[in-house]
Amino acid sequence: MSQKSLLPPLQHLVVFESAARLLSFTRSAKELGTTQPAISQQIRSLEANLKCQLFNRVYRGVELTEEGNKLMLATQKSLHELKLVCDDIRQRPLNNQITVATDFAFASYILIPKLTEFRHKYQSTFPEMDIRLQTSQAPDVANSADADIVILFGSNHHHYDSHQLVTETVLPVCSQTLLTTDRPITQFDDLLNYPILKLNENKSKSWLNWDDVAFKHGLTMNSLQAQFESDNYTLLVQAALAGQGICLAWSPLLNDLIQKGLLVSFPQFSHSSTNGYQLIFTHSTEKTLLMETFADWLKTELSTPA
Repeated sequence: MSQKSLLPPLQHLVVFESAARLLSFTRSAKELGTTQPAISQQIRSLEANLKCQLFNRVYRGVELTEEGNKLMLATQKSLHELKLVCDDIRQRPLNNQITVATDFAFASYILIPKLTEFRHKYQSTFPEMDIRLQTSQAPDVANSADADIVILFGSNHHHYDSHQLVTETVLPVCSQTLLTTDRPITQFDDLLNYPILKLNENKSKSWLNWDDVAFKHGLTMNSLQAQFESDNYTLLVQAALAGQGICLAWSPLLNDLIQKGLLVSFPQFSHSSTNGYQLIFTHSTEKTLLMETFADWLKTELSTPA
């Protein structure tokens, strides 16, 4: 690039725009937090660079020359466009990125299958959207400060900006390969003729378990040994899919597997509570449109009958 085609220093153009708009080097110095001699020096440097006079010095001020007026119009337009682009760049990470923290099961069976649908639906509204997942065995709000939204199981989150996504309903499920014609399941105690898969208790959670479901049907399972136990629900579901036994399904986590016929359900033995999955905004005063849109979409998805 030749020397003649080089732009003047951007700072000189910023100073020029201020002085040209205010028609005063003194007021420009005050606006930019500098001194009148500094403004004069930068204007002289710009005039030397352009090899023309931009201002006529008049009594108590300055006025633009023809070249100065032409440069002012171009400079103001360019600086305005630069400001808009910079504002957009600053806001884009805030508007188009969210981090969601949840447990392995909700991420695996709800979010991962549905996120593509959400992106397709709202891609034009939120271009370059970036949705990030943080997963753990037992997420909580206190340890998820980096997340914008936390989705967790429970009911005691009223002191947060929380919204219930779905109430708890459990029902027994198993693989079709496990069932045999000589052991039909018509009563609840018929389930006990098959291996039981059990989710280990978590003292901080209060989800329904096999004992709760059995008690509803007038039975006790205190002496029953589970075939397989795990504190990881996704592993428990894999064991059920492999035909190793019957586990409890939390609706709507396994609805898709039931609909596809990969798991057989027994809704006549379902049990419900007032607990469920809660969506919590960790910083309610900093909610963006993308966060609110995501929350509304997820509530609608989970409230739609399977």
